[in-house]
Order: sequence, then C-alpha cells, then structure tokens
Amino acid sequence: MRGVFIRLIFVLAAVCSAAANGEEKNRPLKVCFLSGCNTYNSEESLPPFQEYLEKNYNTRTTRVVRKADDDLPGLEKLDDCDVAFVFIKRMKLKGEQLERFKNYVTSGRPIVAVRTASHAVQTWLDFDHEVLGGNYHNHYPVGPVMQIAVTSGSERHPILAGVKLKSVNDALYKNEGHSPDIHVLLTGTIPEQPSEAVAWTREYKGGRIFYTSLVAQDTFQQPDFRRMLANALFWTAGRKIEPAGQ
Repeated sequence: MRGVFIRLIFVLAAVCSAAANGEEKNRPLKVCFLSGCNTYNSEESLPPFQEYLEKNYNTRTTRVVRKADDDLPGLEKLDDCDVAFVFIKRMKLKGEQLERFKNYVTSGRPIVAVRTASHAVQTWLDFDHEVLGGNYHNHYPVGPVMQIAVTSGSERHPILAGVKLKSVNDALYKNEGHSPDIHVLLTGTIPEQPSEAVAWTREYKGGRIFYTSLVAQDTFQQPDFRRMLANALFWTAGRKIEPAGQ
C-alpha cells in the first residue's frame, strides 16, 4: 500500500510539472522597452516594432519613455518583465531610477541592447564594458554602406535563424578592445577600414545578453533585422524561438 502511495505521489508530481511547463510554454513573453534615444528616434522605431512583435509572436510588451535627460519614469515595470530591451542614450539617471536600472542589469536578468545602449547611462558608463562586454569609442563617418558578415561557426546560432542581413546604412561603431568573452555573431565592414563586431552575445552573472550596434531607422525597417531582434528576445529569456507568425 505504501509503495502504491509513493508511486501516486510521483505521478502527481510529474503531472504538475508537465502542466507547469505547458503553462510556461504558452505564457506570453513579457518585454519591457526602455526608450530614450533622440538621435535615432527610438519613439518612432519602437512602437511599430512592439506592434510587429505582438502581431507575429506570443509576446506582451510595455514601454518606458524618457521625459528628460535625468528622468526615465516607470522603471518599476522591469520588475515584472522577462527581458529588457535597452534603447536609451547618455541619460543622467540618478537616485532610485539609477538603482532600479542597475539592480535589473546586475542581477543576471536577460538584456537585449541596441546601438546607443553602449553609452546608455552617462552616470554609469561602466555598463558598456562591465555588462555588455563592449568598448564603444566613437564611430566612423556616416555614409559608406556597411557590409554584414556572419562569423565562422555562428551560422546556426538561434538568434540568426531565418536572418539574412547583408548590408545596412548605419555608421560603423568602433568597438576594438571589447571583452574577450563575447561571442561575436556579426561583423560589419566599410571600405578601407577594419571589420568591427556589430552583434554579439554574452553571459553576465548567469544571464544572457545580446547587443547590436545597428539600429538606424531604415535598418529597423528591414525584416531580417526585426527577425534578429525578435529571436534575441526569446533566446536571452531562455525561451524557444518562435517562427514569425506563430
């Protein structure tokens, strides 16, 4: 009788575990966007991208919007998200807002960061090298078309599934001297200049990070770029990457 009871407990535990896994699989991915980059008009690029995500993927998004250089209200929304999408530039956060941002990114939680996220917070410039693993030190002049190449061995990385990004009009960021532990997925090249890492992954305090220095508005309109960002959101959150439209 005791053996039957023990077996029943194991069966119930397995059923509960399967149910929990099913619920997790079907639960929308909660994405919190931090919008605060006037240079690249984050408030023009992000709302259509949120609409794209919610239409084509099992996601639920929210957006925290810059009010002033030192004011990014609503950061408490980070507490309840699965992954943060960072698109801010040289904000002078302080006090509670700075602490909320630091607490999220230093706790091993998922991050997808783009372009000016390398210098997102002027009052915490170590975010670039310490967390993202980058080494931003300016960029080449705007103008030359950037050719994009996949690094050897990265062709089958989940973030690049269905992505065939070939060229963009972004000014190439200089990131030489980045952390040696990043996994470079894409490099960018312009005439007469060395290639630079333009998209990579990293693990920080047990959490997954994806960063790309690409994000010009016309780049944001490219289906392959949007697909890469969507893939990155699911991958950093440890979720199975969904085919678009599922």
